[in-house]
Amino acid sequence: MSADLDPVPRPDHAARRANLRNLLVENRVDALLVTDLINIRYLTGFTGSNAALLVYAWDTTEDRTVICTDGRYITQVNEQVPDLRAEINRASARRVVEIAGEWQTGRVGFESHIVTVDQHRAFVAQGTGLDLVATSGLVEQLRMVKDDFEVGRLRAACDAADIALATLLERGGLRPGRTERQVARELEWLMFEHGADAIAFETIVATGANSAVPHHRPTEAVLATGDFVKLDFGAMIGGYHSDMTRTYVLGQPSDWQREIYDLVKESQRAGREALTPGAATRAVDAASRSVIAAAGYGELFVHGLGHGVGLQIHEAPGIAKTGTGTLLEGVAVTVEPGVYFPGRGGVRIEDTLVVRQGGPELLTRTSKDLTVVD
Repeated sequence: MSADLDPVPRPDHAARRANLRNLLVENRVDALLVTDLINIRYLTGFTGSNAALLVYAWDTTEDRTVICTDGRYITQVNEQVPDLRAEINRASARRVVEIAGEWQTGRVGFESHIVTVDQHRAFVAQGTGLDLVATSGLVEQLRMVKDDFEVGRLRAACDAADIALATLLERGGLRPGRTERQVARELEWLMFEHGADAIAFETIVATGANSAVPHHRPTEAVLATGDFVKLDFGAMIGGYHSDMTRTYVLGQPSDWQREIYDLVKESQRAGREALTPGAATRAVDAASRSVIAAAGYGELFVHGLGHGVGLQIHEAPGIAKTGTGTLLEGVAVTVEPGVYFPGRGGVRIEDTLVVRQGGPELLTRTSKDLTVVD
């Protein structure tokens, strides 16, 4: 069985650009120079490795919306972005700035979190008469709320990961004597077999004491009876990422393993239940973290509770003690508390979910019950 894509509508890139124009008006800029390739993909569907996009605040007919790429992508840009004017120039961003200058645009925003100092200098030299204005995170603000197309892709990516893990366990692929690398490579291949275009990030397989390292990279360490084994992995389908962590025990768990597993499971449940539209991100983190702190292990929960997920594996919003802002309906996030005993072992349980009225939509459906692998 493989993960099938849900029958969802194609993305409405024009509607996304219309939403961006509203933000430009609110931020009092006449146009935005978009140079982040992920943001360009979100706004146009273009997936090439070189591009720049110019979006005008008042251009509802999009006569002045321009995408620029280089000669390698002439066919691709015409196929993927047939509704916009395409310019072909190797120096894509500078060409778009030049066009903005020719049109005497006025205030042109640029993605200050993306543009380097040297690029900014080149824009100033190229864009005669332009008032270049630093903006940050405007497209990312839109990307936080996922439409039906995006949720469909996220759901398919999560399904591929769920099915791959189930197959690994059914085959006996998680057993004493295997190495972390062997398990990681098999799990990755199974995700490809079940529909993944790519892996979402480098797969984490951590056994024994290594499971206490939050982002351990797989080694030749051998799985042994009595170990915790932590698997953190995801699939990518259509550009969208899944993210899931499950922790297993090889053989019968000891008392301390049961205690810590049950604690993290309860913390994760509290975090999931706190995911409601309007909830402050730091309050969601606190709901989960307080469970672990009350048990006396607060100092062993060493990272934030979660993060947004979509076209990037880590995107806004961040859910942490230092988090800012509130959750919106349709935001896709992870909830992933963990407790880590250095030199001994640790547990993390993670799901990908979509914030909904009445409770979050769970996209990663593998059981979170303590599972003993014999």
